[in-house]
Amino acid sequence: MAIAVLLHLLNSCQCDNRVFPSETLINNVVANPATGRLYVGAVNRLYQLSSDLELESRTETGPQRDSKSCTPPITESCTEAKETNNYNKLLLIHPDKNQLVVCGSIFRGICSLRNLSRVEQRIYYSDSNGEKSYVASAEEVVSVVGVMSYFKTENKRLPVFLVGKGYGGHDSTKLISTRLLESVPENEWVEFDSIIEASSVQANSFIQRYQHDFRFAFNDSGFVYFLFSRTISLQDNKNYTFISRMCEDDHHYYSYTELQLNCSSETKNYNKVQAAFVGPAGKVLAQRYGTISASDKVLFATFTSDDDSSALCMTPFPVLDESLWISGGWKQDKFWVFSLQLLKVHLSAHPEMYERMSSEVTGGKVNKNLLLDSSLQHLYITSERKITKVPVQSCHLKKDCHSCVSMKDPYCGWCVLDGKCSTKNDCSRSDEDNTWLWSPNQQCVRIKAFDPPNLSSKKQEQVRITIPSLPRLQELDQLECVFGSFQTGAVVDSANQSLVACSLPNRESIPPTPEQQDFVSVPVKILVNNIEVTSGEYHFYNCAATIWKNPNTPCISCVTSQWKCQWIPQDHSCTDEDEKMNDNRIRENCPQFGFPEPLLIPVGHEMPISFQGRNLENYEGGSFSIGTELMKNTDSVCPEETWKPDCVCFFVQFAYDKQQEVNISFHIKDRVTERKIDSTLTVTLYNCSVGRGDCSLCKHAAAEYGCVWCKDTKTCVYKDICNLPELGHCPNPEITDIIPRFGPINGQISVTIKGSNMGIKKEDVRRITVAGVNCVHMEERYSVSTSVVCEIGPKRIPPHDIPLEQTESGPVEIEVEGDRRGTSKINFTYRDPKPKTVHPSKGPAAGGTEITIKGDALETATKDDVTVSVGDVACEILSFGETISCKTGRYNGQKVPSDLLTVKVKYGKNTTKEIYSAFQYLENPKISDFHPKASFCSGGRRIVVMGSRFDLIQLATLKVQPSSDDSSVNTSLGHLSKNDTVLEFYSPKVNVCDDVQSLRTFIQLDNMEEELKGFNYHQDPTFDKLAKNTITENIVIIVTGRGFSKAITVDEVQATVGDAFCNINILQDDKLILEAPSTKPSARPREQDPANDKLYLRVMFGQAVWTVDSVQYASKDDIPLAIIIPAVILPMVLFIALSIYCYRRKSRQAEREYEKVKHQLESLEESVRDRCKKEFTDLMIEMEDHTSDLSEGRIPFLDYKTYTDRNFFLPSKENANDPMITGKIQIPEARRATVTQALNQFSNLLNSKTFLINFIHTLESRPDFNARSRGNFASLLTVALHGKLEYYTDIMRTLLLELMDEHVQNKNPKLMLRRSETVVERMLCNWMSICLYQFLRDTAGEPLYKLFKALKHQVEKGPVDARLKKAKYTLNDTGLLGDDVEYSVLVSSHLETLRFLLLVNRTKQQLLICPARSVCVCVCVCWRPGSTGQILSDLDLTSQKEGRWKRLNTLAHYNVRDNATLVLSRVLHTQSFHQHQDSHDEKNALLEDDNTFHLVRPTDEIDEVKSKRGSMKDKAMTKAITEIYLTRLLSVKGTLQQFVDDFFRSVLCTSSAVPPAVKYFFDFLDEQAERHDNVDEETLHIWKTNSLPMRFWVNILRNPHFIFDVHATEVVDASLHVIGQTFMDACTKTEHKLSRESPSNKLLYAKEISTYKKMVDDYYRGIRQMVPVSDQDMNTHLAEVSRQHTDKLNTQVALHQLYQYASKYFDLIIQSLDEDPAAQNRQLTLRLQQVAAALENKVTDL
Repeated sequence: MAIAVLLHLLNSCQCDNRVFPSETLINNVVANPATGRLYVGAVNRLYQLSSDLELESRTETGPQRDSKSCTPPITESCTEAKETNNYNKLLLIHPDKNQLVVCGSIFRGICSLRNLSRVEQRIYYSDSNGEKSYVASAEEVVSVVGVMSYFKTENKRLPVFLVGKGYGGHDSTKLISTRLLESVPENEWVEFDSIIEASSVQANSFIQRYQHDFRFAFNDSGFVYFLFSRTISLQDNKNYTFISRMCEDDHHYYSYTELQLNCSSETKNYNKVQAAFVGPAGKVLAQRYGTISASDKVLFATFTSDDDSSALCMTPFPVLDESLWISGGWKQDKFWVFSLQLLKVHLSAHPEMYERMSSEVTGGKVNKNLLLDSSLQHLYITSERKITKVPVQSCHLKKDCHSCVSMKDPYCGWCVLDGKCSTKNDCSRSDEDNTWLWSPNQQCVRIKAFDPPNLSSKKQEQVRITIPSLPRLQELDQLECVFGSFQTGAVVDSANQSLVACSLPNRESIPPTPEQQDFVSVPVKILVNNIEVTSGEYHFYNCAATIWKNPNTPCISCVTSQWKCQWIPQDHSCTDEDEKMNDNRIRENCPQFGFPEPLLIPVGHEMPISFQGRNLENYEGGSFSIGTELMKNTDSVCPEETWKPDCVCFFVQFAYDKQQEVNISFHIKDRVTERKIDSTLTVTLYNCSVGRGDCSLCKHAAAEYGCVWCKDTKTCVYKDICNLPELGHCPNPEITDIIPRFGPINGQISVTIKGSNMGIKKEDVRRITVAGVNCVHMEERYSVSTSVVCEIGPKRIPPHDIPLEQTESGPVEIEVEGDRRGTSKINFTYRDPKPKTVHPSKGPAAGGTEITIKGDALETATKDDVTVSVGDVACEILSFGETISCKTGRYNGQKVPSDLLTVKVKYGKNTTKEIYSAFQYLENPKISDFHPKASFCSGGRRIVVMGSRFDLIQLATLKVQPSSDDSSVNTSLGHLSKNDTVLEFYSPKVNVCDDVQSLRTFIQLDNMEEELKGFNYHQDPTFDKLAKNTITENIVIIVTGRGFSKAITVDEVQATVGDAFCNINILQDDKLILEAPSTKPSARPREQDPANDKLYLRVMFGQAVWTVDSVQYASKDDIPLAIIIPAVILPMVLFIALSIYCYRRKSRQAEREYEKVKHQLESLEESVRDRCKKEFTDLMIEMEDHTSDLSEGRIPFLDYKTYTDRNFFLPSKENANDPMITGKIQIPEARRATVTQALNQFSNLLNSKTFLINFIHTLESRPDFNARSRGNFASLLTVALHGKLEYYTDIMRTLLLELMDEHVQNKNPKLMLRRSETVVERMLCNWMSICLYQFLRDTAGEPLYKLFKALKHQVEKGPVDARLKKAKYTLNDTGLLGDDVEYSVLVSSHLETLRFLLLVNRTKQQLLICPARSVCVCVCVCWRPGSTGQILSDLDLTSQKEGRWKRLNTLAHYNVRDNATLVLSRVLHTQSFHQHQDSHDEKNALLEDDNTFHLVRPTDEIDEVKSKRGSMKDKAMTKAITEIYLTRLLSVKGTLQQFVDDFFRSVLCTSSAVPPAVKYFFDFLDEQAERHDNVDEETLHIWKTNSLPMRFWVNILRNPHFIFDVHATEVVDASLHVIGQTFMDACTKTEHKLSRESPSNKLLYAKEISTYKKMVDDYYRGIRQMVPVSDQDMNTHLAEVSRQHTDKLNTQVALHQLYQYASKYFDLIIQSLDEDPAAQNRQLTLRLQQVAAALENKVTDL
């Protein structure tokens, strides 16, 4: 059995297959084997599809309000909840109940049951069953797998499913769980309950840090298997793959065991499993293993390595199960390596990939959901947003046997009698032998032999054809042979079924023999029932054509041919073989000439040549001629008197001067018949003059040539041609050139001397001098007569009486054998080269930079004598002359960028010139991204490559090559443009585009080459002919075809009609819609054709151009002018007349409306004018208000205990009974001593840094340890460690370093310390509060208190609406009282003045000076206008009513006057600051419920009574314009400006004492910023701002009751928030651009912000310049703070509260300590258990 395993896929789709597009990312796909339906789980979607991918049902599963930190159900109390995407985590089919199990990522992974027939129908769902019903993971990246199973109870078999999942930050630690699918009331079990406690598999190997990644789950033979990867230890982050197994009916997982799987090759280990499949082995694999049967199952799995390469491995179940029993390791067989593509692999005895599926099949990256349909004939391929149904085989696409079997597809074979490629089931008579040929066997029906194998074209007979694999034919089968166009019947030999006999075609049916060929091939086909079974070729030969091969030997060509031919001498012809004339087939019997004499023939000299002849009896008495293409006289006649029976003689003379020697062949002809007689006559023709231009070269010729130097002609000729005797000696040497003409002073370079007559052999050279210096002859480089090479020495040092220039320059002299000398007319000069500059001066470390060296006299010596190096790296010389250019090599040094390196230029062996600090190697260019990522094979698309350091590159090339070594595809193009960060190319054209998958694209940057991974080539688009070629008024042209959008966008497409461009409207994969020019354009010059009006439509994709079709514009019929003019003029006249009438009517109506609006605007303007005058008057009065009369009095600072309580624990009504506030814990008296001792032991544990760090890390790893718990824990820890603040500081520093590293590594350092989301951030806040308490009392407290008192005074000197919480005087525009309220000032016997419209309760507050924490009086106010008294209250029977609204009573309501007597009756009771405020708020709430108002009713409430009175105009005029009163904000700001400035200066001034903690902590931040490379000054500024101004000062400013014993009303609090926001804006680096739309609060202090920003910058700068605070000094300061204040705090209560956290997470803390070697050494686990035993009154074995 053949098994085709389909692996992984990347890329786009093929439109021929059925496709289902998803709206969102697809997560899971399952198939129902009973119905064939598919169920698709996607993000926020669930689909139900038919087997043909038709949508049957769908439902939306998200997004929904959720938060990972909240427990379902999600209610309004979960403030963190937001719209969250629902990722499908698990889909399972429950066929027994026709249900679908659906689990998502929201609501902690809760599942639901849905109807298999209609997925939108939810059968069961509940989010209120608690943690036991959380099935999947809430994290999107955590994988979840599941498998259906059963659970046996005493009387039931319950349906369940087992789940394996990794660990997410908000998940439970149950990695494997068993979940119910129906409720069991007797056990109080509901759907999805986890019914097995998985303690057996929750051991150390399953804790969260091991990063489990579950990939596959299945059951078999009563076992459940899970396939997953995880790390093997805490220290090793490498992934390993495991398979685990347990029994299905195991109620405790006791049978759980696991086995490590190893998929590896000889060189690589594939350690992480990705996907898996279980199937039968099949016959072939079973035979390969030998120990398993075909029905045994095999586990196939794909794995990846650390470098993301992949492999497919498999192992049989029997071997796997045996290994699981032994519980050892198992190494699987590896079959194929793949990389991000869909491969088809045939797992045979020799596994082989037989097809790489095209990237056109699906779109996007494919996930693991690859499913076969129920018929096993189609595969569902799932990509990110698409499912495609493709057949598992494509046999039908192959049309011949060869292409069919070359597929090697185990599904396919060649159906011989049907003539098609198909599956075996689709082939008729496939059960018979040789009728279906399996593709992997690589065999077709072939013709083995013909008998006879060939035949003369002049004969006709039968041929027998041997076909070994011919199917056995039946009686009704018709067998035929076809030779070309000749068809004849055939028969099968009864004795041999593979032998077929048929008649050959007659002479007329055989095609003529082609020229230059002696046979013709005729195609042969064997047909069965008119179906071609096999084919071949049969050769018909022509003996007469054999002589064409070699006309000079006609007889030999005839008798030596492969055919049955013979030579007839009498007829001088080649004919078919005659058995009676066997001698005519022997080569030796042919008449022929041979053995020429002599073999060497000189040019230009006539000489005799003789040949030997054989078998010439038929030519006796005849005459012959000789000829060749080089003879002067063609076919020279042989004199008859020279004739002999076996020898002939000719006189020949040749003319040839192209080369020294050439071989020539002669032909012999019978002069009478002009027929050529076989001749094998080949001689060598030579010319003494060629290549021998002087005497020495002539004498160097071989002696057998007889060449001599002829003095009178001064040429080298054959000796018999020259009339003078041969010279004894050659002339003197003659020097024509010297290379080089310049050399370095130190010599040691080679000099080449060019000339003539410089010896015949190297020994002839006796002596050489160059400029008077001896030059050593280099014999190995000597060329006869013409070239001598020698090595010069250094320049000679002249005697004092010889001028210097005479020793620097001179001629070259050479002496050769025979005392012959020669002197050059050209001088050689010694000089000193001086290289000076190098450009460019830098380049990449990969090398390849072309540098140019400039200087003086650089062209000294030759290129071969000069070497250049940069540092120690050789530089390849490219050009040598007045400048030297060379290409740098690869730099192998460790330091990059390198130091400035010396460039060395070496001349010869002894001269080196250096240019110091001339070149530097820098880091190589880096490519970060590129776009677009695809191109058509025609290329021409503009590709933009982004990166860095491209300015170092001189030549950038984009090239394409196949993954194989096929160089025919290699193409490249240089860059279009370049700067430091961007390169632009045109994609190269690919000539061979059959297999685009194998193409790889590279960028060559000088010497560096990098592959553009992810860049794909696509087949060129195809264009259909236009459906309509005529362009009419509708100028839209629709171009159809395929593959348009695969590698181009609409913006890149251009189209032209003629010479005009078209507008491109829409580009789709199969359609291009464009708008043609509205007027007919001109044709291009090459396209002009007077005979027709056709233009051509061309489409350009980038630079590639396709001609689609011809188009023509429709001709327009001319309309007579007499018709056009009336048809246009008359409508225009009517239209103009109608327009004038309408305009006049509208004008009159507009005038009436204008007068009406003008009157309304005048009335409104008068109202606004009055209001503005009044507000301006108020402003002038208030600006003269006394700001210096503020009574400072005593500043009510809080004591240290209250200060820390309010800063650490934020006391409120809800936590009024908090033990940290009350200082009391409920402990039985009998256990008080034990608890106290245990708390002291726990305190000792907290003072262990190892324990405390583990404690904090464990708590912060828990999802239910929320931000509020973190803050409370940090505050408790601050109190508990207050006695050792230096140790507390050390812990805080350690945690801050971890937090800092985390933020820097995550590339978001600016977010650090922005919020108090971690324990250490709250610890820092508390630390600042402790360290700055004394600074507040000594320095900053007074200006802050003055600011608060001044603001409170400003607010309360004007009306304050008790219900709306708005005031006439405030800094907050939203709290501004926007109405003109009349009021007056009353004077009472009390110190304070009262506002006439003061509410009664406000009167009581002003009459009483009651500290917030003191015993207050609850009073009722009595007014005594005379002898009697009247009780004043906010509401009574006299309260005024306006419709359904009731006005609160004020002093004006009771008509209280100046100097009135007010009596307070009091009831003493103890009431805290917060209780008092709460009761007041409750009272206000009751008032609001009664539809009451104080000064101004809410603007959206209008009484029905008043609404009936007056016109809308009156009401519009009386409505207040709130913006008029914004000038009051300036009044309040101006009054308070001095107090705000004083406070800012006190906080941001370094001239006075700066708290040591600030300097210490800021220095710590400076050190850490230097430690991290990616922390700039702006980030450091943000860290400092977040740690001090934002974390402490803004908090104190907004909450003055944290440091003072005061109470701030809501109106005062709103103004403090404005000042606090101003302080925050001053501390940020961000520039706030203001406009008219900016909030008034921002505009209010816009002018001062720049001044405040400068104060902040100066403050930070000043602190940096201060003397550092040492660790010793800081510890001394902290120890003093601990000594002064620790005894005031509830330390024991804090320890007790801290232990509550330890108790809650006790097991996790123990586990963390057990894993820490340092904790084990200190026995911290034991100590914690002892504390637990004492505090919780447990009886343990301790």
